[in-house]
Amino acid sequence: MALVSLFALSLFHVFLVGSQPNSSQQASGHQGAQSLLGTDNLSFPWSRLRLPRYIVPLHYRLLLHPDLENLNFTGSVQIQIDVQNNTNWVVLHSKGLQISRATILNQNLAHLSEQVLPVLHNPSHEQIGIFSPRVLSSGQKYFLYIEFGAKLAEGFYGFYKSTYRTSSGETRNLASTHFEPTSARMAFPCFDEPIFKANFSVRIRRSPEYISLSNMPVVKTVKISNDLIEDRFAASVKMSTYLVAFVICDFKSVTATTSSGVKVSIYAAAEKWSQTNYALEVAVKMLDFYEEYFNIRYPLPKQDLIAIPDFQSGAMENWGLTTYRETSLLFDPPTSSISDKLWVTMVIGHELAHQWFGNLVTMKWWNDIWLNEGFARYMEYISVEATYPELKVDEYLLDTCFAAVGHDSLNSSRPISSPAENPTQIKEMFDTVSYDKGACVLHMLRHFLTDDVFQSGIVRYLRKYSYKNAHNQDLWDSLANVCSDMLLNVIFRLWPHVLISNCLLQYLFAGEHLDLTAMMNTWTLQKGIPLVTVTRKGSRSVVTLKFPHLFSFLWHIPLTYKTDVSSTIHRHLMTTQTDSIHIGEEVSWVKVNADMTGYYVVHYEDGGWDEINKLLRENHTALSYKDRSHLIHNAFQLVTAGHLPINKALDLIGYLRYESHTVPLLQGLGYLEAFYRLIEKRHEPELTQNLGTYILRFFRAVIDQQTWSDSGSVSERRLRSEVLSLACHLDDPPCLERAQQSFKDWLQSNGTLNLPTDVAEIVYTVGAQDNDGWTSLLHAYNNSLSAAQKHKILFALTHSRDTNKLLELGVEGKVIRSQDLSSLILMVARNPRGYQLAWTFVKTNWDMLVKRFQLGSFCIRNILIGTTGHFSSPKELTEVQLFFESIKEQSSQLRATQVALDNVRKNVRWFQRNLEPLRDWVNDQLK
Repeated sequence: MALVSLFALSLFHVFLVGSQPNSSQQASGHQGAQSLLGTDNLSFPWSRLRLPRYIVPLHYRLLLHPDLENLNFTGSVQIQIDVQNNTNWVVLHSKGLQISRATILNQNLAHLSEQVLPVLHNPSHEQIGIFSPRVLSSGQKYFLYIEFGAKLAEGFYGFYKSTYRTSSGETRNLASTHFEPTSARMAFPCFDEPIFKANFSVRIRRSPEYISLSNMPVVKTVKISNDLIEDRFAASVKMSTYLVAFVICDFKSVTATTSSGVKVSIYAAAEKWSQTNYALEVAVKMLDFYEEYFNIRYPLPKQDLIAIPDFQSGAMENWGLTTYRETSLLFDPPTSSISDKLWVTMVIGHELAHQWFGNLVTMKWWNDIWLNEGFARYMEYISVEATYPELKVDEYLLDTCFAAVGHDSLNSSRPISSPAENPTQIKEMFDTVSYDKGACVLHMLRHFLTDDVFQSGIVRYLRKYSYKNAHNQDLWDSLANVCSDMLLNVIFRLWPHVLISNCLLQYLFAGEHLDLTAMMNTWTLQKGIPLVTVTRKGSRSVVTLKFPHLFSFLWHIPLTYKTDVSSTIHRHLMTTQTDSIHIGEEVSWVKVNADMTGYYVVHYEDGGWDEINKLLRENHTALSYKDRSHLIHNAFQLVTAGHLPINKALDLIGYLRYESHTVPLLQGLGYLEAFYRLIEKRHEPELTQNLGTYILRFFRAVIDQQTWSDSGSVSERRLRSEVLSLACHLDDPPCLERAQQSFKDWLQSNGTLNLPTDVAEIVYTVGAQDNDGWTSLLHAYNNSLSAAQKHKILFALTHSRDTNKLLELGVEGKVIRSQDLSSLILMVARNPRGYQLAWTFVKTNWDMLVKRFQLGSFCIRNILIGTTGHFSSPKELTEVQLFFESIKEQSSQLRATQVALDNVRKNVRWFQRNLEPLRDWVNDQLK
C-alpha cells in the first residue's frame, strides 16, 4: 500500500526528520435469524484476538450483489475448511454484517444439521462463532455456508461507496473495496489474517449499465433477469483475504499487453479516460522489469489499475486489481507537473512490486509488515531508475532516508518489527518506520552484500516462500545462503567470478563466517539510529558508537568511508562500541558513510567539522552530491541533538554559493526554510524579516536563474518549483510580480490558458491572496477534471486568509472530497495565519475525524503530528498534552500521540538552545 505524500511536518522531521476453544468466555450476543437450536446455553467459545489455528480455510466461493441505488449489498459465501482438531465451533471474522443464515455441510455437500445453526457475535474482537451440534472431525474437510448483508460502508475501508460527478453535474455511484489490513471482514465473513491463505472464486451481480472487476478475469457472464447480470470470475491463486478486491462502476479503460502476455488495463471515469495513457505505459514497463528482476513470471493473466474517486491512501496492491487515488494514477499533461509524473511512476512501481513482495510471499503477521512495505518502497527506486532513468529517482532516495532518520530520532519511535495485535495497533504499523526506514535498511544491506548477491537472495526468498508466509529470519536465511552456496561452489568454478569475489569480500569483511541474522536483528528488533563519532589520532581514526536516548543498544554497522588519497570506498564492519581504523597520516580528510548508503549519523569531533567546512569551500566537488547532502543533513541533525553549535552548521552551508547540484542546494535551502516557517509562527517579526532577507540575498543568483517554464531536466524543474515557491513566500518583489501577471493572464483566459506546470501552484497561491482570485480559484477547483490541478489549487486556497471556509467545505465533503480533508488540515496548518485554526479544528472535530478516518489510520496519525508539528513553546506543549489527556481512552491506544508530543518537546528544546545564536548569526550575515 502506498501512503499519500506529505509535506515535511515539522522542523525536526526535516532535521532528524492454535489452541482449543474456551467455553468459559461469555457471549457478546446473537444477531441475525433465530436458530431452532437457540443460544441460551451457549457462550462465545474464543477469547483471543487472533483466530484459532485448528480450522484452516481452503477455498471461498463468494457471491455479492451490491445495490448502488440503495447503497447496500447482500451476499453468500461458501468456505471449504480443513478441520485439524475435533470441535463443535467455527470461529472467524465478521464486522458490521447481518448474518441471516449459517450452515455446515460435509464433503458431499450434505447438511450436518437440518436446523439453522446458532451464530454468536463478539463485536469487540470482530468475530463470530458458529456452533455445530455435530462434532467436526479432525482430518476432515467441510463447507461453511453463510448468507449475509450490510450497508455499503461510509468512509474508505471494507466494501464502501464512492461517487463522482460528471461535467454536466450528474452524480454517479460506484462501489469499491479496501481491505488492508483488517477490513475484508466488513465485506464477507472470513478468516481475516494474512496466514490464512486460500483460493477465491468470486461472482458479482450488477445492473447492465455497470461493469464489475475483481482479482481475476471474468470467465462467464450470465443474464439473471432483464436488469441483473452475474459476472463469474476465474478462481484466484492462493492469497490472503486483505488482497481480495472487487469494484462495480461504469468506468472506461485502455489496455495493452506485456511482453509475456499479461493483459494490463487502466480504468477511470469516462471523462478522465484521456489521463490514463501514461499509467498504461508505466505499468507495462514495470511488469516487464519485475518479471526479469525477480526471475519469476507474474502469476495472473491480467493486471487492472483503477482510479477510485474516494480513496484514503495512495494506492492498494490487491492482486490483479490495484486501486489508486486519482492523483496516484492519472496524468494530465496540460496540468500535471514533473513531480506529479514522478509520483505516479513511483506509486505504480510500488504497487506492482507488491505483486511479488506481499502478495506472492506474505508476512506471517502484521508485526513484519515492513517485509511488504519496506521492500515495495525500496523497489520504487530500483524499478524507476531502471525503466525511467530520466526521472533521476536516485536523487530522491536521500530524502526518504532523511525522513526516516527524523522519525527514528524520537523516543517514541519503534523497532521495524514491532508487536501489533488489535486493528488500531495494526493500522499504526503503516508508518515511516515500516516504509522509509525499512527501505533505507534494505538499501544499506544491498550495498553491504552487493547488488548481485542481494538480488539473488531475494529471488531465492520469493521462490522458496511463493504462496506462503514468511518472517524476518526467512529473508536473512535466503540472503546468507546465497553466499554460502557460492562459496561452496568456488572449488568447482560453478559461479561467475564477480559473484564469488563479492561474497568472499563480505566474509572477509566480517572477519569470519557472516552472521547476517545477528547483524540484521540489530536493525529490525531495536529502535533508533546509531550515532557514530569520528576522532583523528595520528594515522588512525577512532570510531565510537554512541547510543541515543540512553538505551544500551549496539548495532552491527557496515561502515564505509573515503579519503582524499584514494578514490576507493573503504569498508569496515563495526560490531563493538569503540573501534579503530587505520587511514594513514597523509590523509587530510575522511568522509564516513559514503553516499549515505548506511543508516547512521556521523559526528566529526576534535575539529573534524572544520576540516569538512574547509573542504567544501575549497573543493566541494571532491565529494559526491550525495556526500555533500549527507554532510548538511548530519550537521543540522547534530544541532538538534545538541552535539554541534548552530553557527557551525550554518557556516557549513555557506559553500552553497558555489553549488550547482539540485540535491544539496535543496537540502541547505530546506533547513533555512524550516527555520523561517517555525519562526514566523513565534511572533518574532524582526528575526523573521532578517532571516527572509538573508535567504533571498544568499540565494539571489539561484532565484534569478529560474525561468517560469517547464523547460530543463527533472532536477532543474524540481529546483525551479522549490526555489520560486519559497521566494514568493518571502515576498520577493520580482517573484510576486511575475506570479501576479501570470495569474492575471490565466484569469483573463477564463482558465483556458495552461500555466507551466512547475510553477502553476506558485501562481495560484499568489493569486489566491485577494477575494476575486480566491473565488475564481474555488470555482476552477470545483470544475476541474484534473486531480493534479485540483491539488495545486487547494494548496493555494489554504495559503490565503479565508481558510475557515475551506475546512467547512472539507467537513461537508461535496466540493472538497472527504478523502482530501486530512491533507487540507495539514495545508492549513502550514499557513502562518492558519496553524492555530487547524489545531482548534482538530480538537473541536476530533470525534468526526476518528469516525471518518478510523483510529490508527495514517490520516489520523498525520493530522495529529502535522497540526502539532508547528508548535515550539512550553505553552503550546501544555495545550497538546491537555488535549491528549482529554481523549485519553483513544490517545492511549496511539503511538502517534507520543510522536506528536516528542516533536513539540524537540521543537521547544531547539528554540531554547538555538534561537539567540541564530539571531546573532543572521545579524552578523546582514552587516
